[in-house]
Amino acid sequence: MQQVILVTGATAGFGAAFARRFVKDGHKVIATGRRVERLEGLAAELGDALLPRPLDVTDAAAVAGFVDSLPKDWRAIDVLINNAGLALGLSPAWDADLAQWDQMVATNVTGLMHVTRAVLPGMVERNRGTIINLGSVAGTYPYPGGHVYGGSKAFVKQFSLNLRADLVGKNIRVTDIEPGMVGGSEFSEVRFGGDAQRARAVYEGITPLSPEDIAETAAWIIGLPAHVNINRIELMPTCQASAAFAVKRG
Repeated sequence: MQQVILVTGATAGFGAAFARRFVKDGHKVIATGRRVERLEGLAAELGDALLPRPLDVTDAAAVAGFVDSLPKDWRAIDVLINNAGLALGLSPAWDADLAQWDQMVATNVTGLMHVTRAVLPGMVERNRGTIINLGSVAGTYPYPGGHVYGGSKAFVKQFSLNLRADLVGKNIRVTDIEPGMVGGSEFSEVRFGGDAQRARAVYEGITPLSPEDIAETAAWIIGLPAHVNINRIELMPTCQASAAFAVKRG
């Protein structure tokens, strides 16, 4: 069954992979992001099944009015993919850039909340829908330099579970997808301030997950019978595992 799917952060990486996969599967996709030229490129590639719309999830007023700004036949959003997010820096907490912390919270936490709040009332009124939030294994497993990024993704996990608690008895599903290492996106380059060489080094000698793997996971979730809810799904490449405890001796 064709569904209307809203994807935030659709200009690259996971978001672009989601858009391509969902259009391929026969759905209609509202692709949002800040880089208009990339949205227009996706629309040129994918045709009328994709509706490009500029949106900065940290702009509360734009988010609040977003659904009503859509053409009428695109407003009944069946699936929300809260994908917009970022990691910035790997410095230890005492040396971290406070502005980067604020930007991660504004995007990964506040932006996700506001988009969810804008879309959810329509889902409740129609008594159907699926919300997929993009979390991370960083929300479960700590690592040096992951402080606010990991904290923001721990929020996404708990927010997703609490949404399900609110929605018990309604035909609305909520899933937190929690990937490990994923290559082929701008994630590490953004984290390291555009240092492409440092970003490439993160994935040297390994086969990480790809954005298409994450899109495949989301497509599987969306395609499940309507009564099946996947609360959380954690996935890593085979080259990665959770770490042993860190112990400093001497």
